Amino acid sequence: MVRPLFRLPVSILASVLPGLAVLAAGAYAWFLRSGPEPRVWHAAHLEQEFTAAKADEVRTLADYRALEDRLFAELGTDVLDRVGPEERTLFNRFSTGSRSDPATWPTNWNRTFEFRPTGPVGAALLLHGLTDSPYSMRSIGEHLASTGLEVVGLRLPGHGTAPSGLVHFEVEDMQAAVRLAMRDLRQRMGPDRPVYLVGYSNGAALAVDYTLDVLEGADLPRPEGLVLLSPAIGISPLAVVARLKTGLSSVPGFERAAWQEIVPEFDPYKYSSFSFNAAGQTQRLTSSVAKRVQRLAGDGQLHGFPPVLAFLSTVDSTVRAEAVVHVLLEHLAPERHELVLFDVNRLDAAKALLVADPGPLTARLLAMPTRTFALTVITNEDAQTEQVRELAAAAGSAAQASRPLGLAWPRTVFSLAHVALPFPPDDPLYGYEAPAGANHVQLGRVSVHGENGVLAIPDWVLTRQRSNPFHAYLLSRIDGFISAPAPELVP
Repeated sequence: MVRPLFRLPVSILASVLPGLAVLAAGAYAWFLRSGPEPRVWHAAHLEQEFTAAKADEVRTLADYRALEDRLFAELGTDVLDRVGPEERTLFNRFSTGSRSDPATWPTNWNRTFEFRPTGPVGAALLLHGLTDSPYSMRSIGEHLASTGLEVVGLRLPGHGTAPSGLVHFEVEDMQAAVRLAMRDLRQRMGPDRPVYLVGYSNGAALAVDYTLDVLEGADLPRPEGLVLLSPAIGISPLAVVARLKTGLSSVPGFERAAWQEIVPEFDPYKYSSFSFNAAGQTQRLTSSVAKRVQRLAGDGQLHGFPPVLAFLSTVDSTVRAEAVVHVLLEHLAPERHELVLFDVNRLDAAKALLVADPGPLTARLLAMPTRTFALTVITNEDAQTEQVRELAAAAGSAAQASRPLGLAWPRTVFSLAHVALPFPPDDPLYGYEAPAGANHVQLGRVSVHGENGVLAIPDWVLTRQRSNPFHAYLLSRIDGFISAPAPELVP
């Protein structure tokens, strides 16, 4: 009696599986044929890019920048010179002379930059995010240099050139570049002047990853402290799918298989297209960081981790906002770590347009008396005003000290966003207060109207907050963090 009952489900399964396989194959075939075809900037393989395999010959920042010179020359011959007449449009970053061409700027911020004040008091290595470029660290870098720090804004491998770099880079390439830069800065500063790590998004994950290497005994310079902006400490578990490679993308005619999304490249300093490899490499990095923190913490707290100052928007559609707490901060011993959380705009008039309590992380953390890290929340003074205040709670306490900041939400802004934190309101590319009249594209000033589905650019370009109305506050907090004495290490 058992055997016939067992045979029935197996028979049904045997009938259904081939059909499901056919449907899946059909869906994948449709995906490969849908959307734009890859262009030369999606296909070029730039041989002069830095990789971990080149770390033995490229050992200093001077070596790295010399290789970068050759890389950008290769970008010119293999990409820019091969852009067809029909692709030379007004807002294509690879169309020479267009409004999206980085060469229209006085400085091409896609490249590694250095600020070297006379008699530096220390140094900071700045790490940008995924699909990003050193431009995202420009404003912070200029400010830190004005305070006397020597600053390096490192262009990470696969970035700043063409989106095809997202198909080829690996986590190990980025890790090797960070190690090279930290060693170089430590040698410049000598043993007595501090070196800090400042990371944005994926760059923040790299900063934590590097620090874990130091704690595990790697022969690397120890950072004095970490400043993390929108840290990509945890991403969606679905990203693991991106690590499954069919191999089809290397077959002529199937190049589309490498790409999760192909979008017009209108931004001079950030790729718009996104590869499956990029998602997979980020998943590798973040999952490794989570496992290593948990292992080092064991059943207790992780002592000796350099002080961390993290900035986060309570709503973030790129990474899991709560992961910076659950994966990192709550595992660290109370050694001057702090989270600065930007709440949503809780003005009554704005709240009516939002989903129910879009920022639950804020209330949860404020009510957590066992926090091992300090917490500061930037939120409305009350529901009738756009003016904001600072709510500060020390580590291990739910008691809050309130302080007005003399800052306010702009009338049209309902929250910050993952991409907003590093940029000031007057940022020439992403700022909503950027002076008009530049000869380059100004994405923060975009205001267009029409029917849904007509524009080739994604909707988020038009609605997502791209700059931070509280950027001056962010800079002041970084200044205070860097000038404060480091805690004594507990053995």
